[in-house]
Amino acid sequence: MTFIPNTFGIRVKADRFLEYDSEEELVTLIRSGAVTSPFLHVGQGSNLLFTKDFPGTVLHSRIDDFEEVDRDGYSVTVRVGAGVVWDDFVEECVTRGWYGAENLSLIPGETGAAAVQNIGAYGTEVKDIIAAIAAIDVQTGESRVFSPVECRYGYRQSIFKQPSYKKFIVTSVYFRLSLTEQYALEYGPLKEIESPSLRKIRDAVISIRREKLPDPAETGSAGSFFMNPIITVSHLNDLQQTWPDIPHYPVPDAETVTYPTEGASASPADCVKVPAGWLIQQCGWRGKSQGRAGVWEKQALVLVNRGGASGEEILSLARSITGSVLEKFGIALQMEVNVF
Repeated sequence: MTFIPNTFGIRVKADRFLEYDSEEELVTLIRSGAVTSPFLHVGQGSNLLFTKDFPGTVLHSRIDDFEEVDRDGYSVTVRVGAGVVWDDFVEECVTRGWYGAENLSLIPGETGAAAVQNIGAYGTEVKDIIAAIAAIDVQTGESRVFSPVECRYGYRQSIFKQPSYKKFIVTSVYFRLSLTEQYALEYGPLKEIESPSLRKIRDAVISIRREKLPDPAETGSAGSFFMNPIITVSHLNDLQQTWPDIPHYPVPDAETVTYPTEGASASPADCVKVPAGWLIQQCGWRGKSQGRAGVWEKQALVLVNRGGASGEEILSLARSITGSVLEKFGIALQMEVNVF
């Protein structure tokens, strides 16, 4: 048995842990029968919470190649191996003068997982720069390329998180980056950058993240534990009677969304997004602990391992928090992390 990498620092094992260095090696493992069911593919484990040992095969990609595949006067397209550390890729983009990834600096994890999760921060989502996804079907060993439309990207969602598509393992991600100067500076602190540049924005984002979020090497966490909930405008109006300053933002996705709390669908024009961290803080959880699990002092959206906490302890804390928010605001928080 091998310990599974995870940024919560929880010691859990898998029956079998397999790593591969190429798409061809992955296909060989699949067709040899080495990948037993159930299976789980991980990167750095930055979006996982394990409550027990994993009774099956855990796979990890070491595909770390990086190749420019196309270029015109306006953009460059690169193929990046799923095992490339995400922030290393962002640094490479900034160094080469490629625009589009800089706002996603310092997000932990690897490139393949970033594409599956549709990571986002400071007004940008990774789907905005993805040109295609290369993947392998674990059931057949056959390869397939997905277009961004086929990936069905949404807020922290992609088709690869749906049960029927978890059989696909992302092996490479194709990114299209701009060669002309353009920035996303709508997020508060970034608006203050004078004479913006890729390096200035990357440095600013790194500074903001280090100020607000714990270093997983020192304090176990998975970053943002909950997704920012989407509620209807009518629900917001009701809440504003008691909390007139409740922060809220428009929902940019041009698609119908389903609201966990209301249990119905509506268009983005009829809904808003509310910061989960604000809701949790209003319930008095910021900086508090429940056993060896706690809420980060500088950001209520982050749950942490105070030292020696089990996955069950962290999950119990998460459930206590969701219960408080539901009781106080009538909003059902959804976990961003995947629980096993």
